[in-house]
Amino acid sequence: MKLAVFDFDSTLMQGETLEFIAREYNLENLMKKITTEAMEGKIDFFESLVKRVSLLKGAKESKVTQICKDLPYTDGAKETIIELQKIGYKVVCFSGGYETATIPAQNVLGFDAQFANILHFKDGEMTGLLGGEMMFSDSKGKMLKRLQTLLNISEVDTLVVGDGANDLSMFKYASKKVAFCAKPILRKNANIIIDTKNLTEILCYL
Repeated sequence: MKLAVFDFDSTLMQGETLEFIAREYNLENLMKKITTEAMEGKIDFFESLVKRVSLLKGAKESKVTQICKDLPYTDGAKETIIELQKIGYKVVCFSGGYETATIPAQNVLGFDAQFANILHFKDGEMTGLLGGEMMFSDSKGKMLKRLQTLLNISEVDTLVVGDGANDLSMFKYASKKVAFCAKPILRKNANIIIDTKNLTEILCYL
């Protein structure tokens, strides 16, 4: 068995979940600014996450759920996952984003498991609060190590794919470190760099 871990926002999916939601409330530009700073490693990921979610306090749960079901997935995502599974990989999604988006994505793209944060809703609206195990800059690395131990999979048999600073913590636990259309901080720590927005490019390196 081998392990492939993909980031969600701007990796398996084209864009950032919160920015699609923010667009409905005329907050897209402000949300994009905070997201960019976080993905470039200029501000703390946890602080940026809390700040971004708080901006959407009052957003309707029904609207958020529908937006998350209609997110545009990256070209080649499903095909790449299928091919990886054929050659013995368990394919997992780690997201600093939200289950509201990753659960529908799992149904469409077919990855084996997902780990993401959880938006808090009350009385049909976002409260501006969240929880989960993917809230910190080192969360993905810690979860990857736990999965490797649980499944008895080595770093040699691990592939990770991401685009931003919060994906960096995974790199030290994987032999194949893919920077996918990534920010400079991730590119300089990768050993596979892909600048074409099609995930099937990864298959060339297996």
